[in-house]
Amino acid sequence: MNWQDAVEKTVTGLGYDLVDCERSPAGLLRVYIDKLPAEALAGALISVEDCERVTRQLQYLLEVEGCAYERLEVSSPGLDRPLKKPLDYARFLGEEIEITLRMPFQGRKKYKGVLTQQPVAGVEPVALPLVPVAAEAGAVVEPSAVLAALSAFADTQAWRLVFSDGEADQALDFSLEELRESRLVPVVSFKGRGVKPAPAKKPPRAKPARKDDKVDGGPDQ
Repeated sequence: MNWQDAVEKTVTGLGYDLVDCERSPAGLLRVYIDKLPAEALAGALISVEDCERVTRQLQYLLEVEGCAYERLEVSSPGLDRPLKKPLDYARFLGEEIEITLRMPFQGRKKYKGVLTQQPVAGVEPVALPLVPVAAEAGAVVEPSAVLAALSAFADTQAWRLVFSDGEADQALDFSLEELRESRLVPVVSFKGRGVKPAPAKKPPRAKPARKDDKVDGGPDQ
C-alpha cells in the first residue's frame, strides 16, 4: 500500500472527509481533513482532538505499511480550502472562489468570482443560501434534504463562475476537467455569521449656547 492509499484508508475509515494530502521533497506529509458533508452542513467543525486522533492512527498505519516520511501534519483545510470533488463544489455554491484553468480563456488562466449553477434540464437547482441545521442535545442532525439536493446537482458537474471584468458581470461555465486547481477565497469575520450589528448610537443632543458663553477657536474680543 502506498502512502496516498494509507492516508485515504485511515481518514475515511475514522469517519472524516479527506480534503487533500501532499508530500514535500523533504519528507513532510501534510493531511487536510474535514467533517463529512452531512455533519459539516449541520455546523460541525474539525477540532484539535479530531486531528490528534487521525495523527495517531496514521502514524501506526504508515509504520506498518513501511511508508517513509520525516514529519506528519494533520489539520483542517483552512479558510482557503481547496475544492477537489464535485460535492465540494456543490457544498460551496454561492461562495467566492478562485480557479486556475488548464488552458487560457480570453488570454488568462486565473479567475475569481462567485460559484453558481448552470441551468440543467430536469435537475432542481439548489436553494441558496445553504442554512446549517442546528444539532439538538449534542447529536448531529443530518440535513438529508439539502445533502440529497447537493449530491444530485454534483453529479451534473454544471458549474458557473460569475465574475466582474471591471465594467459588468460575466459568466464562465466550466467542468472540473478544465481546472488545474480551485480554492475558496478566504473571508475573515471577527463577529461570526448570524451576528447582527449593534444599533448605531444617536449623537448627543447639542446644548444651545447662551449669549454669555465663549466660543472656542479664537481669542476673546
